[in-house]
Amino acid sequence: MAYAEKVFKIKNGRPTKQFSWKCKYKRPDGTWGTESGFDTKKAALDYGAEQEAAARRGNWIDPKLQRQPFGTFVKAVWMPAKAKRGTTMDRRWNNLAHIFPRWEHVSLNAITWFDVDAWQQTLTVDDVTRGHCVSLMSTILTGAVDAQHLLVNPLFGRKRTRATATTPALVVRAKKTSEEKWAPPETVLRIGHRMGPATGLHVITTAWTGLGWGEGAALHRDNTLLTRRQQHDGGWFECPVIRVHPEVGTLAEYTARGPEGQKLGGVLQLEPPKNDEARPRDIDVPPFLAQLLQLHLDDWPHPYVFCTPSGKFWRRGNFSRAQLKPAAGGRDRLPMVKGHPARPAWAPIMPGLTMRALRHTHDTYQDQIGVKTSLAYEQAGHLRPGIKRVYQHPTPAMRIERLEGLQELFERAMRNLGWTTLWGRVDLVKRYL
Repeated sequence: MAYAEKVFKIKNGRPTKQFSWKCKYKRPDGTWGTESGFDTKKAALDYGAEQEAAARRGNWIDPKLQRQPFGTFVKAVWMPAKAKRGTTMDRRWNNLAHIFPRWEHVSLNAITWFDVDAWQQTLTVDDVTRGHCVSLMSTILTGAVDAQHLLVNPLFGRKRTRATATTPALVVRAKKTSEEKWAPPETVLRIGHRMGPATGLHVITTAWTGLGWGEGAALHRDNTLLTRRQQHDGGWFECPVIRVHPEVGTLAEYTARGPEGQKLGGVLQLEPPKNDEARPRDIDVPPFLAQLLQLHLDDWPHPYVFCTPSGKFWRRGNFSRAQLKPAAGGRDRLPMVKGHPARPAWAPIMPGLTMRALRHTHDTYQDQIGVKTSLAYEQAGHLRPGIKRVYQHPTPAMRIERLEGLQELFERAMRNLGWTTLWGRVDLVKRYL
């Protein structure tokens, strides 16, 4: 049974006649909990009765945990308990850098949807980042509920207000143009041919298979041109595949973080794919690409198919800056320097093209040639929503139709360009490295 006690105020080390009330109540585990600062005995007893009633209902939450600062819960409880891949952790800390200035020292139970919604509209970042920040906060508060630090998550299921031009202190950034781009087959081939048979094949492979950047950079020769074999039409269907390995299927590049979010240095290492249900997969390879990959493997001395000429992993920024950007966007003539001959000027082909846009390009190709939905999701490494994921599956006939369509895209583009081969020779000796 809860009861109340007087708490006399102390002045100069001695009790005064002024006092407040302290409540003592039984916690669910039988120990005594306390709460001070009540003006009246009744208020203290009512509070204690409320705590004991919640304990009997089984939904009592320790008030001290509810008053824990948001930042303290994140650093001490949530982040250690919810450790993910390095890239995910780095992305979380980047979003927390926007969240903490406003919310780090706010008590968990003082966070309201009204305040969060008003705050996110004032963030001077793009709207996607605003959404990621609110989503992360909601995920963290759901974790607080699960850890019995909060009774409810005030952000759960709420739809945030989109920023407008009149929102104070708002910088509205244009949508990234690469999000809306796809490259016609002729464009991909022109850029790939310009880059040469090592890095250029990486570009072409991405557009015709949908490999993500990390998946392509991590592709090992042991996972290249394996064979899919399925019963079909009274015989067997076989085709070469690229395997995104379930354990080391992607190259992760991120900043390692300490327990307080401090940066510990860059990391470049192999990791499992980020979605272990969809991203590990075997990607069917059309005949022209299988031929190019085989010739490349015969001539390439390194274990990783799309690594640097010295056998090291490409960093995304280095590949984009030194390889893809000048090939797609053009460059001035480069004079001869030590270690490099003079190089001609390149006219722009498709400025702004990225490896991410090339992944979009592949899915666009699949849509163009009418790839069946179940197969399109599988080959792109996307998790298909809904019950159809359980009931519909790719068949060999679907795979044949897809491969014929992708082959025809290549052959038509070659005809349109007036080309019969890539890089000037069929053995693909790396003369352009």
